[in-house]
Amino acid sequence: MNSSTCRHIWTITKKELRSYFSTPLAWVLIVVFLLLSQGFAFLFGGLLEYQNASLAAFFLYVPWIFMVFAPAVGMRLWSEEHRLGTMELLMTMPISPWHAIMGKFLAAAVIVFVSLFLTFPVLITINWLGDPDNGIAFAGYIGAFLVGITFLAVTGVISALTRSMVVSFIVALFLCLGMIMSGWPIVVASIDGWIPGLGQKLAQLSVLTHYNELTKGILVSSDILFFASVIGFCLYLTAVILKTKRA
Repeated sequence: MNSSTCRHIWTITKKELRSYFSTPLAWVLIVVFLLLSQGFAFLFGGLLEYQNASLAAFFLYVPWIFMVFAPAVGMRLWSEEHRLGTMELLMTMPISPWHAIMGKFLAAAVIVFVSLFLTFPVLITINWLGDPDNGIAFAGYIGAFLVGITFLAVTGVISALTRSMVVSFIVALFLCLGMIMSGWPIVVASIDGWIPGLGQKLAQLSVLTHYNELTKGILVSSDILFFASVIGFCLYLTAVILKTKRA
């Protein structure tokens, strides 16, 4: 990646970040994420009741929160360009579609990163209560971030297909739900009961399966590769959709 490409991507990223933070949208979403993630961990996950200092209760709910949070962040990625009629202008700028795709995706990923980073009081609390394995916590945060940006990439595909942010949000939410539920033990057991072995195969396509391994502190290349592959495929699919619309 040459300096010109990096400069173009960074220009789009800065533009998108200004767009997010110039309105209450980003701030509201971040605050809601913090309230939900820490609220579920302390109130429903019994974080303070664990005998061993662990962030397990916190990480338990993160994919479900991202299921809603990521589509809310990503629904405007391309839908807003369609709605405002600026898609044609964006596509005629002296940049490639990939610059725009990567710039927009990175800007949304920054929102996910900031949201997770601001949950540091939970980590401080756990370290104050006991002697947790911060290596496992770090792996869990990596897993949470990967889940968040994977859902963003999925939302980007839907956003490229429609000018309606509401439609983009709803469709993306259900797709993200499916990517979680296909790895949920109850669903896996039910599908295996109908067609033996199918549930286990579908579970390998679930973010939950690979995320759970990371929250145990197990950094396996196959899990990282899974998230990278889904993100890469979604970004490629977004490029194909935009190219089709541009033609």
